[in-house]
Amino acid sequence: MSDYKLGINYALEQDKKDVLKSYRNQFHIPKDNGGNEWIYMTGNSLGLQPKCTKSYINQELEDWANLGVEGHTQGKTPWLPYHEFLTENMAKIVGAKPIEVVVMNTLTANLHFMMVSFYKPTKTRYKILIESDAFPSDKYAVESQLRHHGFDDREGVVLWEPRKGEELLRYEDLKTILEEQGQEIALIMVGGVNYYTGQFFDLKRITSLGHKQGCLVGFDCAHGAGNVALNLHNSDADFAVWCTYKYLNAGPGSLGGCFVHERHAYSKNLNRFTGWWSHNKQTRFNMRDEFDQLEGAEGWQLSNPPILSMAAIKASLDMFNEIGMNQLLSKSKKLTGYLEFLLRELGEDTIRIITPSNVNERGCQLSIQVKNANKTLHDRLINEGVISDWREPNVIRCAPVPLYNSFEDVYRLVEKLKVILNE
Repeated sequence: MSDYKLGINYALEQDKKDVLKSYRNQFHIPKDNGGNEWIYMTGNSLGLQPKCTKSYINQELEDWANLGVEGHTQGKTPWLPYHEFLTENMAKIVGAKPIEVVVMNTLTANLHFMMVSFYKPTKTRYKILIESDAFPSDKYAVESQLRHHGFDDREGVVLWEPRKGEELLRYEDLKTILEEQGQEIALIMVGGVNYYTGQFFDLKRITSLGHKQGCLVGFDCAHGAGNVALNLHNSDADFAVWCTYKYLNAGPGSLGGCFVHERHAYSKNLNRFTGWWSHNKQTRFNMRDEFDQLEGAEGWQLSNPPILSMAAIKASLDMFNEIGMNQLLSKSKKLTGYLEFLLRELGEDTIRIITPSNVNERGCQLSIQVKNANKTLHDRLINEGVISDWREPNVIRCAPVPLYNSFEDVYRLVEKLKVILNE
C-alpha cells in the first residue's frame, strides 16, 4: 500500500474503515495510573488478554468444583480430549493438517522433545546449523543437545551469519554453507521469524536446501504463529515448535505447539520420549498394556495437559477462527506499512529500520535503531505511555498487532517518538 498520508485525520479515517476494529474492544488494554490506555506495541513479547478468557477458565473451575474427577468426561468441554478441541484451529493458523499439530508442554521443552527424534547424530554427521543471532534459548538448547550426545558444542554449532555491515541473512550464504559442510550437518534449526530483526524466512526454501544435503530441518516459530503465513505443511519442514503467549494471546508461560510433518505421522522407528498420553487412546487406561504409540503429532505427548492453560488458548483460537488469518494478515500489512511510512518520515539520519521492507519477508514487528540512542530512549517512551520492547545493544522492537492495535496507536507512537528526539 503506497497511499499512506501524514496527519491524525488519515489514521482516524483508516480506523473507521477497519473491518476488524471491533476486536480491540474485546481485549483488556492496560492503562497508566491516570486511567489512560497505554500504546501497547509489544504483542511480540506478550499478547494482551482477550476479555472472554476469564469465562473460558471459569467454566473449567466450575466444572472442577461441581464435578470433580467426572469433569474429565462430563464437563462442558471434557478434559480427557481437551487438547483435541484446539487442534483444528491451531492447524489453520500455522498452515498444517490436524494430524500434524498438537498443543503441549512449553516452547524449549518441545524443542528438546523434537530434537530427541530429529537430531540423529553420527560420528561424521553431527553438527547443528542455527542463525547466528538465534533466540538465546534455541542456542542453549542445541548446545546442550550436542553435549548430551558427547560432542563439543563450540565445534558442533554452525552459524548462518549476516555479511559484515548487514543485519539480515542471505539465502545464498546458507546455500554455500550447506554445499561446503552439508555432509557434516545433521540438523538445521532456524527461527521462522528472527526475534531481533523481525526477518521472516522462506521456510520452504530453507527446507529444500537442507533436505538436498541430507539434513533434517526444523523451525522455532514463536514469532511466527499468529503473525505470518507459516504454511508449515507445504514448507516440507520435518518439525516446528512455537509458543502461544505472543501473537496467540494465551497468557504468560502458556503451553506451546508442535508440528510434525505428515510423512512422519505413522513412523514407529523414530526415537522419542514417551508417556501415557502418547499411548493409544482406546487402551490408555488399561494401564498394563505394552506401549502402543499414537499416530501423528499427538504421539509426542507425555502427560495429561493443564486444562486451565488450554482454556486460555481455546479462548484465543476461537477468536482467530472467527476472523481467519487472511483478514488478520491483510490488516497487519497495512498497519505495519503505515508505521514504516511514518518512521521513514523522521529521516534515515535519525531512524534506521533493520526489518525487511518487503512485506512478504516480515510480520508486524519492526525493529528500529535510533542514532546515538541507548535504553534511556526506551525508558522515555515508557514514561510517555508507550510499551515497546528494548533489545541490546540498540534496537527497539515495535509490533502493531492487527487484533487490537489501531492506526491511531501507530500515529501516536511516532508522534511521541518525534517529540522525544527533538528535545
